[in-house]
Amino acid sequence: MVRFDEKGLIPVIVQDYYTNQVLTLAYLNQESLQQTLESGKMTYFSRKRQKLWVKGETSGNFQYLRSLTADCDEDALVARVVKDGPACHTGSESCFTNGLYGDVSELFSLEGLQGLLKERKKVPQADSYTSYLFDKGLEKILKKVGEESAEVIIGGIKEDKEETIYEIADLAYHVLVLMTEMDISVAEVKKELTGRHVIDHKLKQERMK
Repeated sequence: MVRFDEKGLIPVIVQDYYTNQVLTLAYLNQESLQQTLESGKMTYFSRKRQKLWVKGETSGNFQYLRSLTADCDEDALVARVVKDGPACHTGSESCFTNGLYGDVSELFSLEGLQGLLKERKKVPQADSYTSYLFDKGLEKILKKVGEESAEVIIGGIKEDKEETIYEIADLAYHVLVLMTEMDISVAEVKKELTGRHVIDHKLKQERMK
């Protein structure tokens, strides 16, 4: 049982199932809640348009419900979802990207960085290195991934921790560019890793029997 407000709505905080990153704050009414539970796809109530809308119905960035929890007063919800793409209409993985207080570095995430890369690909900027890479295409991007991989190896061989960290950061950036070029999301990679972890855990349990 949940409690709707005087307008028949209840707020829902939406989190990424794999990372726990807060993606957005939306609203449900009785009908959209029921449709979400029946379809498994997040269906919200738009206060602006005064109508139901399935997240991803126009963008393709659907959100699939994995769990739904109410707070102690049962007048607010938390939905954990697996998403097909960015949660925000700006192309960012999360709607919460504007730091107002505290260490803004805490807001960094691979998902957020990839959201920025997607924006650069969609709206190129003349002085942007990222836009330059997308303009040159897959061959150039793959070449840079190879070069940065070699730099990581060199740093490791030298046992230079600071240099290796720097080169790993460069490699991670270029891998994200490659992922964006090939339409591979961070969530898809994390899902693959999670699946491997689950399999490994099951194998260890079987060995212990």
